[in-house]
Amino acid sequence: MLTGSVNIVSDSADFRDLPLTQVVGDKTAKAMTKAFGFDTVGGLLGHYPRRYAERGELTALDSLPLNEAVTIVAEVVRVNNRPMNGRKGSILEVVLTDGTGRLSLTFFNQAWRARELRTGARGIFAGKVGEFRGTRQLTHPDYELFDDDDTVSDEVAALWASTPIPIYPATSTVASWQIAKTVGILVDILPELDDPVPESVRAEHGLLSLREALTSIHRPKAHDEWRAARETLRFHEAFLVQVALLRDRSRAKAAVSIPRTPAALRAQFDANLPFELTDDQVEVGREIDTDMAHAHPMNRLVQGEVGSGKTLVAIRAMLTAIEDGGQAALIAPTEVLASQHARSIMATLGELAPELNPVLLVGSLPAAEKKRVNLAIASGSARIVIGTHALLSASVQFNDLALVVVDEQHRFGVEQRDTLRQKGTSPHTLVLTATPIPRTVAMTVFGDLDVSTIRTLPSGRTPIESHVVPLSDKPGWWPRVWARLGEEVGKGRQGFVVCSAIDPTTDDSEAELLDDLPSATPRHSVSEMVPIVRAELPGRRVEFVHGRLSGDEKDTVMRAFSTGDIDVLVATTVIEVGVDVPNASTMVVLDADRFGVSQLHQLRGRVGRGGVPGLALFVTTAETGTLARERVEAVASTLDGFELAQKDLELRREGDVLGERQSGGRSGLVLLRVAVDGAVIESARAAATPIIDADPELGAHPALRAAVDRRLSAREREFLGKS
Repeated sequence: MLTGSVNIVSDSADFRDLPLTQVVGDKTAKAMTKAFGFDTVGGLLGHYPRRYAERGELTALDSLPLNEAVTIVAEVVRVNNRPMNGRKGSILEVVLTDGTGRLSLTFFNQAWRARELRTGARGIFAGKVGEFRGTRQLTHPDYELFDDDDTVSDEVAALWASTPIPIYPATSTVASWQIAKTVGILVDILPELDDPVPESVRAEHGLLSLREALTSIHRPKAHDEWRAARETLRFHEAFLVQVALLRDRSRAKAAVSIPRTPAALRAQFDANLPFELTDDQVEVGREIDTDMAHAHPMNRLVQGEVGSGKTLVAIRAMLTAIEDGGQAALIAPTEVLASQHARSIMATLGELAPELNPVLLVGSLPAAEKKRVNLAIASGSARIVIGTHALLSASVQFNDLALVVVDEQHRFGVEQRDTLRQKGTSPHTLVLTATPIPRTVAMTVFGDLDVSTIRTLPSGRTPIESHVVPLSDKPGWWPRVWARLGEEVGKGRQGFVVCSAIDPTTDDSEAELLDDLPSATPRHSVSEMVPIVRAELPGRRVEFVHGRLSGDEKDTVMRAFSTGDIDVLVATTVIEVGVDVPNASTMVVLDADRFGVSQLHQLRGRVGRGGVPGLALFVTTAETGTLARERVEAVASTLDGFELAQKDLELRREGDVLGERQSGGRSGLVLLRVAVDGAVIESARAAATPIIDADPELGAHPALRAAVDRRLSAREREFLGKS
């Protein structure tokens, strides 16, 4: 995992490859490694300041403003180090004078500074003015001492006062000033560096050299310097990611695949469809047909709203793939979703199903059934295969795998996707996601895939009415939630009640992990809510489903719900994707503030799918004005998934774009922010494209090749395959 650093080493003999111990000493290097995880010069150089402080104008001691940053020139007149009262540690007190007044400096557990700040020492001191027992003081100020024979002019002092102070991401054991001091050692001896960004690109975009950028971001003389350095290094990040993605894309297109074109099976299927395809489905289908007709494998992402018809597009691609005896495999993240896909595909194929023999392979199958399915897959008699991670087992062998369909890509890593693809000879790949992806994220995360979008919903879908139920403001609305659900069930419809946990005694959450909620925030669990819902809706059939149930148990419950034998289903997010119950009209999400924007939007998409009006009630105790409340209100305010995706990106702020967790936490990118740096990302991609087109393996750009290889660690490469 990244720890806020970027290793931008360009070759094995590079200065940045050196172990920190070799440059700053064993004790300091170990402290940096323990605190931040990097142990090379390049790692520490990539630990950039998070902001820059001002020392402020020079101020006389007789006119110090309280609670403001000041800079003074003064002389030490008294030094005293004493133990703290009642606890371990010491306090160093230093008294200064400038002839107009006196000021106290305070340092905790830094007795060693007495060797520098001895009586008679003169220098420049900067910090925020505080007060203790009526005496003005600076706590842990920044300072620079003069040599004994130095004289300091007002101009020199003013220049020092205006120099920005880098403030670094720090820990309880390594302070910002310690990082600055250690980085300063590296900057002092920083040689010229091989720049991964070609000179022509630097000139076109007005970038600094890499050495200039690193020097200026760590030791700026003025604010303009660190701003220019940050712009250069932000472009570096975007450029290296885009080069890596475009290189992967180029390698994929260089592979040899069997061209596949639609014929009789597809024509028969299309002729039997009881409805017209939407314009977007037709256009995306055309793009897929074009890709699959080439002699290199398709690598296409199809994104679209819940219920936009992505599965139908995938089925048409499957029929193209199996025209000449090939096989198509669809992998889904859960057994519930895989089973749902199997039933849906069987029903959609209609009279073609017996000929194509679709099979389902999940981990919970009995051994005898699993053996039968594996034999059908290996012999090629099963032309369409639907499954979970069980498809990745070494025991699963295909006769001729022509197409891999990955549903809900964010649940799988690149290695898993590749494991399935390797069971065929460069099969075509179609990736599906119901999470709309903003353009900048698509370019940064899925830049190695061609992207298709289905925006229009099929006819017959009714708008979903969404409401926030703010129990912090309106606690009396709680009974109305159940009354409203009861009204819908009374009309012969069905509903979901979604909880973020299975039971209250464990932290077995099936919702997204969100970092902005206090630990004491209440949460409703499935085990608690089942008896409550049954009591609120007497006479109604209320059952539950969650991730701890076996595959058979989950499938039994979902079948009963689909056939109308259950009125209300209390569930975790196992019903988030793929569950299609046309009669379900109401979705109650408890503790909605515990779910991410995209997750709430996907949950809401489970209702209103069969022509009946949909209703979503987002129950939350989050206070007005909090980020958690803002998330919930954003989802309730619009049904446009693409608008929500952009809003989600903005709400995440420092969210992890390349990582597994998409809601808070440290970003896999250091300076680049996909929510605001769209122009930089597009410029970087435009600059990277002709370089990869002309030199796919970067043979003429060794510094760039090495930087890309090292920038994208093995785990980051896995992250690049996730949404």
